[in-house]
Amino acid sequence: MEILQGCDLSGKVVIVTGANSGIGFETAKSFALHGAYVILACRNMSRASDAVQHILAEWHKAKVEAMTLDLASLHSVQHFAEAFKSKNVPLHILICNAAVFALPWSMTEDDLESTFQVNYLGNFYLVQLLQDVLCRSSPARVVMVSSESHRFTDIKDSSGKLDFSLLSPSKKEYWAMLAYNRSKLCNILFSNELNRRLSPHGVTSNAVHPGTMMYSSLHRNWWVYTLLFTLARPFTKSMSPNTVGHLKPVPVGKHGEKHVKKPCSLQAYLISAQNVVLMSIKVPSYHVDRTEQRKI
Repeated sequence: MEILQGCDLSGKVVIVTGANSGIGFETAKSFALHGAYVILACRNMSRASDAVQHILAEWHKAKVEAMTLDLASLHSVQHFAEAFKSKNVPLHILICNAAVFALPWSMTEDDLESTFQVNYLGNFYLVQLLQDVLCRSSPARVVMVSSESHRFTDIKDSSGKLDFSLLSPSKKEYWAMLAYNRSKLCNILFSNELNRRLSPHGVTSNAVHPGTMMYSSLHRNWWVYTLLFTLARPFTKSMSPNTVGHLKPVPVGKHGEKHVKKPCSLQAYLISAQNVVLMSIKVPSYHVDRTEQRKI
């Protein structure tokens, strides 16, 4: 709230994924209390509806609603995008916050490893489907919530070559922490490339590390992580509305629209997502050591 002090976001439309708790909820609430029309895109509609009521309890005039979005289902992502577009409203800020952590190995209905799809590919597909609305609404922005843990992994095999099979590994090759780290690395690479492609059209993209805020349900999938997070909580920052600090809108120049062709099949956008990661690695970015870039 302090970061947005004095900011009037009336007329702005914001989507926040995974907004029923934790960082996502605080971010959505802050935007709503400053006048934005906020959509909480969540998998669990019961918890999302509770979150909406908590926001309305603080300000009954808040413009906020919940919509179903399950990133583990590409059909659900497509349905959400279509439902949002049917509202015929602009989209000024898209915050891809939803994520999973420490999941046991499992496959989604789309035959992809769950952590990879929920944390990265589902977000990629969502942005693909909404980027025409973002361009028409410029100045607009996309925010990918990543993590410092992206530094502790790579997507290369033992010979140093890019190995995209590591992104959606088999059960034998799976380790939950590495899967999470790789998905967050992909988020940063995607954000970097997305900004390169869309910033000339008035849409900026940023990847953020939210800080060491342990008051989150991200660790709920394994009791060991829950214990570690609980023990660490007294020594870390508490959850607060300040989490939206880097999301404050900034003026962006008005540019002409450019509609990017949407993928028409699962295979098409899987290839597109892979190409984005590959292209992102080739361009300079703040998060990859320049020596390592040359090696890649």
